Amino acid sequence: MSATASWRALGTSATVATAAADALPAARAAVERELAAIDLACSRFRDDSELTALNAAAGAPVPVSPLLAQAVAVALRAARATGGVVDPTLGAELVRAGYDRDFGELAALSAGQAPAARAAGEAGSRGVGAGGAPRRRPAWPAVRLDRARGTVTLPAGVALDLGATAKALAADRAARAAHAAAGCGVLVSLGGDVAVAGPAPGDGWAIRVTEDHAAPAEAAGQVVTIPAGGLATSGTTVRRWQAGGVPRHHLLDPRTGEPAAVVWRTASVAAASCVDANTASTAAIVLGASAAPWLLRHGLPARLVSARGRVLLIGAWPRRLPQERAA
Repeated sequence: MSATASWRALGTSATVATAAADALPAARAAVERELAAIDLACSRFRDDSELTALNAAAGAPVPVSPLLAQAVAVALRAARATGGVVDPTLGAELVRAGYDRDFGELAALSAGQAPAARAAGEAGSRGVGAGGAPRRRPAWPAVRLDRARGTVTLPAGVALDLGATAKALAADRAARAAHAAAGCGVLVSLGGDVAVAGPAPGDGWAIRVTEDHAAPAEAAGQVVTIPAGGLATSGTTVRRWQAGGVPRHHLLDPRTGEPAAVVWRTASVAAASCVDANTASTAAIVLGASAAPWLLRHGLPARLVSARGRVLLIGAWPRRLPQERAA
């Protein structure tokens, strides 16, 4: 019989499920160790994190731990794989957009601001550059990771934000660690970004895909199963805030450094790992109208929900069961 535990970590919900109930305590302990390590290495919101020190020293080589080196390598691989659509060098732009603290604090601060003058969808559509926003020069190709020396060098004036890949990397690492500790199949979900390791129960792990991972069971969505790999959902409807009375979201278009146009409210992708799934789901949001052919070209099953709520299923993504409704 399976068992599940949930708690708060990394500014979101953390869940671990084990195929054997008695293995849950060992699995949870392994996950907690991995999340604590990734937070200390990669958090943009901790004064004592390695990433904070690295960003503060832009322009000079900085010794980093093997974990941060891995996280930077994963982020740069995501940038290369997407042609820069998923760009880890948007830290300064996120701060300028108002995302300068843990999202829980940001949401509380935003709630106290005056209502925005424009609808959220309209504000998002202005962020793509169609309204004349200047083109931004990509900085990620100039990031230097020296694995032999254990150093990272950022271009002067550049700050890393590893949000598009570090949480997914944490899920992948935590799932492997939990499987090793528990000796059975495990699932780890961090804010809805899912990784599994070991033998899956039955036909696979059942996962409910919704616009908000914290939504109640009756919320619109779809149940899918995965036997291995990972699944991730990126979206523009949950991590939103007000900056100067204007609605903003956290997925920036690297061409402009502004929030991407809201063509898709959410993008869910299944892949060989949570990192690959999250890279693709983030890219889909930023690519907008080009997302579907990009996903098909890369053979990635996906579920896209448009700004108007229309569901588009890509590739081998399972078709919706009759009793389930569109998002």
